[in-house]
Amino acid sequence: MPEQDVTVGQLLLAEYQSIKDEQKARIGFRDNLLYVTLAAVAALIAAAAQAKQASMLLALPPVCVVLGWTYLVNDEKISAIGRYVRDELGPRLTQLAQPGGDFAAFGWERAHRSDARRRSRKAVQCVVDLTAFCAVPLAALVVFWADGEGGGLLVTLSVLEALAVAGLGVQVVLYASPERTPG
Repeated sequence: MPEQDVTVGQLLLAEYQSIKDEQKARIGFRDNLLYVTLAAVAALIAAAAQAKQASMLLALPPVCVVLGWTYLVNDEKISAIGRYVRDELGPRLTQLAQPGGDFAAFGWERAHRSDARRRSRKAVQCVVDLTAFCAVPLAALVVFWADGEGGGLLVTLSVLEALAVAGLGVQVVLYASPERTPG
């Protein structure tokens, strides 16, 4: 079989396809995490209500924090891939395709970010993320505290869980802020 020369452009396009496949997989995984969180919340609340044990609600904060953190990390990687395509791959391919010309590779990577409602969508998504991963477990903790049946160890655990949920909430807000996320 004769050797084939591989051009830089072909390598860049192969890299683009590979990271876009990763981005697509991460988007699907990230989006499903919201559904998994809703299912876990519903199951834990139903179990606690059926058993009439408010202490069972203490399982919600760690579940929501782990799922929320996983969601946030995947979301960041999705954005990082977009930034890489816009800031690295696109300009390199543009230069190869037409040095000094007005062609821009992967224009959609920039165009979809420039619509007038992007900021409001990001704000709404931040509220959704905070509700799913932070408000729900904090509400479960409030119910546990209001029940008053927890011993000292469970109350201490619940305070630590509240701190973990609050820490996740801070990260969700920081990540959603436009200054922090150029991607």
